Amino acid sequence: MSMDIVAERGLVLLGCGKMGSAMLQGWLADGLPVSSVWVQDPFPNEYVTQTGVHVNADLPKAPAVVLVAVKPQIMAEALPVLQPMGNGETLFMSVAAGIGIGHYEAVLGAQTPVIRAMPNTPAAVGKGITAIIGNAQATDVRMALAEQLLSTIGQVVRLDSESQIDAVTGVSGSGPAYVFHLIETLAAAGEAQGLSAEMSMVLAKATVAGAGALAERAEETPSQLRVNVTSPNGTTQAGLEVLMDQQIGLPRLIQKTVAAAADRSRELAGE
Repeated sequence: MSMDIVAERGLVLLGCGKMGSAMLQGWLADGLPVSSVWVQDPFPNEYVTQTGVHVNADLPKAPAVVLVAVKPQIMAEALPVLQPMGNGETLFMSVAAGIGIGHYEAVLGAQTPVIRAMPNTPAAVGKGITAIIGNAQATDVRMALAEQLLSTIGQVVRLDSESQIDAVTGVSGSGPAYVFHLIETLAAAGEAQGLSAEMSMVLAKATVAGAGALAERAEETPSQLRVNVTSPNGTTQAGLEVLMDQQIGLPRLIQKTVAAAADRSRELAGE
């Protein structure tokens, strides 16, 4: 199963908000014909309506892929409409938070190929990371196709079990918000030290973005990169002694932060 088959048999987007639109933009840029894409969305955005894809039109009977990108609240009414596509060759790929593979199998049929994906918001600028896990029908060929489709919005990693999704949610799913808050607090701290609010925010944004890019590209580990900029008894060491304090510093705080998000993910899945 390749992008040629997707172009031939079609791709259906069930819901096309920010995440769906980011993917669609990548696929069309990679050469997927607009005639091969169907979008089902009660309120399609301006980008979608201007692309030339089929919008709220009759769907193909057996598309290659259905990307489920609706909010969980709308799932109950949106998914059963696609039931005739279940138990066949159509791959269902879901980026909807909190909806397990078992739910799709229950609605669409136990033999339906299902892949659950957990992306994050930097996908909007092609810098996301998505974790995927599939059911027994999600063969290696189908998993490879999912990776290919999701690579347009960033990196893709495969999980060993669906239970890991909650931990992924706590780290990379919710993680961008933690980093945005770090930028906020770093900028506020700079302001408290006498910088203008505008200057401090420019410095904070560039510092976090630059450090992230360096961490991703460098051969050294983040721990080594930290050591590299920490001169003995220097300014960085003084700051790190506060930040790395095991009782009140970042290690314990981040542990509690990720655990709280992962626990809430488990609660939502059980509701």
